[in-house]
Amino acid sequence: MTTIFPPESIYNLIPRDEVRFETLPRYTSKFRDQVKQETKSGKAAHRTMGPMKVETAAPEKFLRKHSKEPNLPEKKPFIYIDRDGRRKPPVPARTEIPKMGINSAKDFIRDNTIKNLLTAPMQPQPIYADTKHGAKQPLEYSGLVPKYLKKKDYGQIPEYLLQRKVEEGKAQEEYDEYVKERLRQGAMKQLSDDERLSTLQGLKRNWEELHHQYQALSIVTDTGPKKCIKEKLETQMKQLEKDIDLIERHKTIYIANN
Repeated sequence: MTTIFPPESIYNLIPRDEVRFETLPRYTSKFRDQVKQETKSGKAAHRTMGPMKVETAAPEKFLRKHSKEPNLPEKKPFIYIDRDGRRKPPVPARTEIPKMGINSAKDFIRDNTIKNLLTAPMQPQPIYADTKHGAKQPLEYSGLVPKYLKKKDYGQIPEYLLQRKVEEGKAQEEYDEYVKERLRQGAMKQLSDDERLSTLQGLKRNWEELHHQYQALSIVTDTGPKKCIKEKLETQMKQLEKDIDLIERHKTIYIANN
């Protein structure tokens, strides 16, 4: 049996304000009437096959033959003109005799022999075959030619690394000056080697004790206290590992005087 009304709830006992959405008035263009009037004005005259009255031409202006064709410019003979404006020389006639008796002292056979002896032999283009059918491609664009080794700046330190090294040196000098000034003012002191080693040994001893307690925990952490103890030991061990790594990496340690 389906229920017509929903089940009662305590949230329905509190009366709620009715939400009413206000709709904005529809936009109406101020040119609406003008557009309607202009649209209707041009349709009344063309409801039939055309306008009621068409202006006709005068009887003296009747349509003549070729009157609507475009007027082309006057035809001119085509002339070949050179770039500098002069005409090219005409083709020699069949009856024109060429100039004879022109001799040259140049020995073409000897010059060609010397040129061929001094010319370096043409080297074949390096290629490689990339398919079993012997399709050839230039070797230069295959990636097998060591082009990078032939660069002028190969093996040299880049400019940005040199600039970074100079900036690091300046930053280290500023830090050293700051440390010297603070030591001069007595705001900090340097930790001696014996104190550093004793601190490092103490941190390692504390880590071993926490590790021994961690290994003694139960394998199954099925209760809340077991989880809290395990998370607490892990947090303490991680913090000790960070401190040990910090002291081992830095040989010089400064302590601020409170």
